Amino acid sequence: MDATVIVPTYKRPDDLRRCLDALKQQTTPPARVVVVRRDIDRATEAMLAAYDAAPLPVVIRVVTVPGVVAALNEGLDAAIGDIVAMTDDDAAPHPDWLDRISRHFLANARAGGVGGRDHIFMGERRDDWPPEARVGVSTWYGRTYGNHNAGFGPARQVESLKGVCMAFRRAAIGSLRFDRRLRGQGAQVANEYLFGGAIRRAGWILIYDPAIGVDHFPATRHDSDDRGQIDRLALRDMMHNATLGYLEYLPLTRTLAILLNNTIWGARTQPGLLAAVAHSLRGHRQMWLGFHEVIAGELAAIGTWWRTRNTGVAERRAVPWKPSPSS
Repeated sequence: MDATVIVPTYKRPDDLRRCLDALKQQTTPPARVVVVRRDIDRATEAMLAAYDAAPLPVVIRVVTVPGVVAALNEGLDAAIGDIVAMTDDDAAPHPDWLDRISRHFLANARAGGVGGRDHIFMGERRDDWPPEARVGVSTWYGRTYGNHNAGFGPARQVESLKGVCMAFRRAAIGSLRFDRRLRGQGAQVANEYLFGGAIRRAGWILIYDPAIGVDHFPATRHDSDDRGQIDRLALRDMMHNATLGYLEYLPLTRTLAILLNNTIWGARTQPGLLAAVAHSLRGHRQMWLGFHEVIAGELAAIGTWWRTRNTGVAERRAVPWKPSPSS
C-alpha cells in the first residue's frame, strides 16, 4: 500500500534532518513525504534548501497559521496513496515503520487508523518506561491512560492514537480534517483524539501495535504548552480541547460523568474543587488558579460545541465503514 508521510515542523531544523534521514531508511519507501513548515520559520527554510532529500519524494508546503492543526490539514490536502502516516519532526521512525503499518491495513479491512509506540529518549539515553498493558483507553469517568510510549504485548483496539506515531486509511479519511475549533498556538493538545474520534464514529477501528515504533527525542515546544510545565492559558486550552472531544464523540451520560469528575476532583495537572481545597490547606494556594482554568476551559468548550454543532459538519465526518463481501 502506498503511503504519504506528513511531518509538521517548526524551528527544529536539526530534529527534522534526523527525521528525514530515518525516512530514507524505510524498507517500504513512502510514496510522498509532505513537510509542512511555517512561513516565518527561516531556519527550517534554509535547512530544507540545503538538504539532499534523495531518494525521498519530498513535497514542501508552507502555512501562515500557527498550530499543528493547520499544518496537518495542509499535509492532508497534499497526500496521495492508500495510507496517510504522521510523525513529529523530533521523531525517527524505525526502518520497518511503514511496512508494519501497511500490514495491519491489509490484514483488517475495518482498520481506519493504526499507531504504535514512541521510544522516548532523554538526550542520548533511551528512557525505558515500565511496561503498561492499558494503552490509549479511558475509564467511564474519564481517567485517561495514554501510555503509547510504554505499551507491550499484542496489537489491539484502542480509543486513541498518539500523533508522533499514527497512520490512517485514506479511504476512511475522505474530506475529514483536523478540527479547526481546537485552541492553542502550537501542539493543540487532543487534536489526535478528535480526529480518531471521527474515524471511530464512522464505524472504523483504531489499532495500537507496540511493534510499530519510532524513536522520540522530545524537543522544545515553541508555545505555552511546554510539555510537563504548562501555563494557565495552556491548561485552559487543553481542557477546552479535551471537553470538546467528549461532547462530540462520547454518549451524553459518559460526558457528564467525565465533566463531573474533572470539576469535583480532577488530576494533578488539572485540579478539581476537592484537589484545590486539599492543596490549599497544604499552602499551595496557586492550585485555585488551576481550578479556575479547568472550569473556564470546560465552559468555553460547551460554548464552542453549542455554537458550532450544526456547522462545519462535513469536515468532522470520516467516510463510513461498509463491510465488503469478503469481510
